[in-house]
Amino acid sequence: MTPTRDRLIQTFLARAGWGEARRGRLAGDASFRHYDRLDRDGEAAVLMDAPPPKEDVRPFVAIARHLERLGLSAPRLLAVDEDNGLLLLEDLGDATYTRLLESGHDEEALYALATDVLAEIAANPDAMPPGLPPYDDARLLTEARLLTDWYMPAILGVETAPEARAEYDAIWTRLFPVARLVADTMVLRDFHVDNLMLLERPGLTACGLLDFQDAVAGPATYDLMSLLEDARRDIDPLLIERMKLRWLARFPALDRAVFEASWAVMAAQRHAKVIGIFTRLCRRDGKPGYLVHIPRVWRLLENALAHPVLAELGRWLDRHIPKDQRGVPSP
Repeated sequence: MTPTRDRLIQTFLARAGWGEARRGRLAGDASFRHYDRLDRDGEAAVLMDAPPPKEDVRPFVAIARHLERLGLSAPRLLAVDEDNGLLLLEDLGDATYTRLLESGHDEEALYALATDVLAEIAANPDAMPPGLPPYDDARLLTEARLLTDWYMPAILGVETAPEARAEYDAIWTRLFPVARLVADTMVLRDFHVDNLMLLERPGLTACGLLDFQDAVAGPATYDLMSLLEDARRDIDPLLIERMKLRWLARFPALDRAVFEASWAVMAAQRHAKVIGIFTRLCRRDGKPGYLVHIPRVWRLLENALAHPVLAELGRWLDRHIPKDQRGVPSP
């Protein structure tokens, strides 16, 4: 951290009444954001340091306030400096789903709570705030291209040929309308166990929500798929099926075949994106720790490809990234 940045933070905290608080690094993530936990005479808060121009806290602020209006548990905003990328947030504690699952907490109960939150969002006609950006073809395709632009050169040693990339793009363009056969809702996009917390609150407010600043308006299948096809942990297929049925019970008019086709397309898109992102985090950002998850994400992608709607994409992948070459890039 530069001295100038540190002075900005000190001034921000002083204005918020937290200038004398003790600071300790809480976490970083795959972005350029950093988090400090503050202790002010036994009272806790969290500092989000998201330096512009690489980061922009405005979407986080807008979605946090919107989630609160919906009656859900995002961290309360205690102080905001949007221009300098600084937020003082309510401290929701340490009980992330990840830690709870590692300690043997009831897995079914945790996933049921998160599934119910997503069903509530999808069922709420007011869930999408004005101005929420669309998860349109351009955005989805840009993400899917992370596989061809980062993973393939890293694993094959050559840039992806333009004609192969063009064919890949065309396949996705034909697939995206299938994903949109289900209704749109607010999609938080990083809805997985690292970004969920269990709080001592009633009902759906017991599920604390983190890392939602990239929310978009997109297919209602996306976040549930992200939760249940997790790049970071294996989940029992029977639990996945029970959670699907739990979510679908809120939408009896939704055809199961339509739901599954949308799910498969969104799963394949996300897994292709994640394989590319994890590669980019290593190669560009010097963060090789995510590479360990790539074999799991490939298994998830291959499972998605079993759906008939993805047959053309499966053939493309078999030609350009044969199964015996779907390994982990070197750091």
